[in-house]
Amino acid sequence: MIADTEVFLDTNILLYAALGRAHAGERLARAREIVLTEDYCTSGQVLAEFYHNAIKKGPKPLSPDKAREWTRIIALKPCQPITPEVVVAGIDNARRYQISYWDGAIIAAAERLGAKVLYSEDLSHGQTYGSVRVENPFLPA
Repeated sequence: MIADTEVFLDTNILLYAALGRAHAGERLARAREIVLTEDYCTSGQVLAEFYHNAIKKGPKPLSPDKAREWTRIIALKPCQPITPEVVVAGIDNARRYQISYWDGAIIAAAERLGAKVLYSEDLSHGQTYGSVRVENPFLPA
């Protein structure tokens, strides 16, 4: 599945947008700008991580119903399912780049969707992993 989007969003960007100022602080405005204006894609892994963390994290977690609604809306964007191929590619990425499996699977999903940029705080800004370049959207321009 190739999406028509250039940008893949990691979980934290979505959490900052959903959980508000108490959780996101200064990142809130940028996270909401990304979610509202960028043509982005994501994955089943990101959706699951989002829901799990949205009901548990921060001083004011979302209710399960509100987190479900956010997840449903995010899922309207192009979304790479967790497939055996993505899992194996995630393992290969983790081994090749010496990163966690979870980050490797995010990269694998972004590649499968044809995204060129991965917005993430968890990986090295400016680093290219395969065909995907990581950008931390919260760093000063």
